[in-house]
Amino acid sequence: MATTSISNMVVTLEAMNPPKLQAAPAASSSSHTLVTTTGKPSIMTCKAAISTQLKPERPMPPKQEQLDISSVWRKLHGEDKWAGLLDPLDPGLRLEIIRYGEMAQATYDSFDYDPYSKYCGSCRYPHEKLFEYLDMTHMGYTVSRYIYATANVSLPSFFKRSRFPHKMWSDRANWAGYIAVSDDQTSKSLGRRDIAIAWRGTVTHTEWLADLTNYLRPLSPEIPCGDQGVKVEAGFMDLYTDKSPQCRFCKYSARHQVLSEVRKLVEKYKDEEVSITITGHSLGSALAVLSAFDLAETGLNVKKDGSGIHISVITFAGPRVGNWRFKERLELDHGVKVLRVVNTHDIVPKSPGFIINESSPEWVYRLFKWLPWSYAHVGVQLELNHRDSPELNPNGDASCAHNLEAYLHLIDGYQGSNLGFKSATERDVALVNKSCDFVKDEHSVPPVWWQDMNKGLVRGSDGLWRQPERPRHVDHPEDIDHHLNQLGLLQSQS
Repeated sequence: MATTSISNMVVTLEAMNPPKLQAAPAASSSSHTLVTTTGKPSIMTCKAAISTQLKPERPMPPKQEQLDISSVWRKLHGEDKWAGLLDPLDPGLRLEIIRYGEMAQATYDSFDYDPYSKYCGSCRYPHEKLFEYLDMTHMGYTVSRYIYATANVSLPSFFKRSRFPHKMWSDRANWAGYIAVSDDQTSKSLGRRDIAIAWRGTVTHTEWLADLTNYLRPLSPEIPCGDQGVKVEAGFMDLYTDKSPQCRFCKYSARHQVLSEVRKLVEKYKDEEVSITITGHSLGSALAVLSAFDLAETGLNVKKDGSGIHISVITFAGPRVGNWRFKERLELDHGVKVLRVVNTHDIVPKSPGFIINESSPEWVYRLFKWLPWSYAHVGVQLELNHRDSPELNPNGDASCAHNLEAYLHLIDGYQGSNLGFKSATERDVALVNKSCDFVKDEHSVPPVWWQDMNKGLVRGSDGLWRQPERPRHVDHPEDIDHHLNQLGLLQSQS
C-alpha cells in the first residue's frame, strides 16, 4: 500500500493500480501542495481546491485465511438442509455466507450507476481484472464471463441509463452479473471446483417492487418444463429470458449466457468434482433461484458419466419467486439447496404474495393456491434482526433494512437465538454506510460515503477535464453458439 498526503488529509491508495489524484476546479485561488510519498517524493503546486470526494477501489474487511472445508463442504452447502448449523450459527457456514455475500456485493461495487456517465449501466472493469480492481484476489476465483440483460422488460427500476444518449455504451443492455470459477489452490481447500454465479440486484432501493406485476405465469415455453403447473413471477421471467437481437451484449438472453457458460465449465472440469453456487441480493436473489431451477431442469447438474453436480443457492433479501409447484420441483424433484438470509424488518422478502403464501394456514393456501398471486418461498430461511446490532440505528428506514452490507454486518455478529451480538470476523461497520445512513452517529461514519472522485472526470495533459475511455468489454465468448447447440438451444436464438 502507498500513502499520499494532501495538505492535512491522508488517503490510502492501492499500490498495484493507484488512481491519479486531481484537483477539482474551484473559485478559490489558494495554493495547495501535493506531496506524493510513493517512490521518489515530488512536490507540485496548483491553484485549486482539493476535492475530498476520493473513492478507494474498494474498502474491504480483514482478509480471512482460506478455510479448508474439503471434508464438510456438502453439509455447509445444504446437504442436510443446514440442520444444526443455523442456531447457533456454525463458524464455517458464517464464512461461506460472507464469501458469497461478498461476491454479490462486488456487483454493486463495480456497477456504474452514474446517469452522467456514458458508461452508466455497465461494469466499470473488464472481466479478467474484476477481482483485482476490487481487491478480491484472495478469494481465489477467476471471472470467466459477464452476464448482460436487456432493458426491454417490465422491471425498469433495475436498469440504469446515461443522460447522454448519443454517447451511451449500449442503449439496450445493462450489466447483470458474472460467472466465476475457483482456481486450483482454492478448489483444493473447498474440496471441489466451484462455479459461482453472482447476480446484480438493486442495492438498497426497494422501488422495483412497484414494477412487479404480481402475476404468476407458466415457465414454458421460455424455460421448457415437464410440469405445466410450475409458475414464476412474470417480471423475473422476462428479465431472465428476454433478448434483443440488435444489441451485441444482449442478442443472447441472460438465460442462454448462463447455460452456455456453465456447460462449458462443466465440460472443462469433467474429471473433477464440481459444484455450482449461485448468489444474489434483492432482485438478484430472484434471478439466482430462477437460474438454479433452470440449470437443474435443463440437466446441467448431471455429468455425462451420470454423476451429479451439487447446486446450492445463498441469497440475501430475496423476494418470493414462484408458486408451490415451483418450490416442490426445485427442492424435491431437483434437489437444489437454497439458503435465504433475511432481515425481519425488510419488506422485500415478504413480497410478492403478501396475502396468500407459504405462511398462510394450510387450508387457506390449498384452497386458493390456483390463483395467479399465490406464492411460496423456497429453501431454508436464516432470519436476522438489525435491532440486535448495537451499532445500527434501530429505526433505520426500509432501504437501510434492505442493504446488503447491513446483511453482511448482521451475519458477522449473529451467534444464534438469544446468544447476543458479537463480531466474529471484525468486519468494518463503516461498510454498512457505503450507500445508506444506517450506522449510529456515535461511530462518526458519514452516510453514503462511497463516491467517485471528481465524478469520474480526469484532467488531461491539455488541462481539460474529461471522462476517460474504458477498455472495450467482451460481449460473448466465441464458442457460445457451440455450447448452445449442444444444449439444443441454438435454434431458439433465431
